[in-house]
Amino acid sequence: QVQLVESGGGLVQAGGSLRLSCTASGSIFRINAMGWYRLAPGKQRELVASITSGGSINYADSVKGRFTISRDNAKNTVYLQMNSLKPEDTAVYYCNAVVTTRISSTFPYWGQGTQVTVSS
Repeated sequence: QVQLVESGGGLVQAGGSLRLSCTASGSIFRINAMGWYRLAPGKQRELVASITSGGSINYADSVKGRFTISRDNAKNTVYLQMNSLKPEDTAVYYCNAVVTTRISSTFPYWGQGTQVTVSS
């Protein structure tokens, strides 16, 4: 079994910054892609940013130039640095990791979600 634990959400004023962290633990052989999704009230879940094991990165157009994703493979951790936050960034942010376990099964795993609220 694999667990993802997120931290770093909170309340911030528009223009401020937050840094989210997500650490994977458990029966991990290899972590493939990692990423962040968000779900806002009345909207569909949106991919915010993703990063492969080789370091290839993808961002949603709405966060390009403001958010930065990175990962520390030694710590099984992915980060999301969020700058110049806007009220429309308000959402629950979920960490996702595609993990190959020690029994050679590959599945996507999800964190519990962390609330990010940006006030105007």
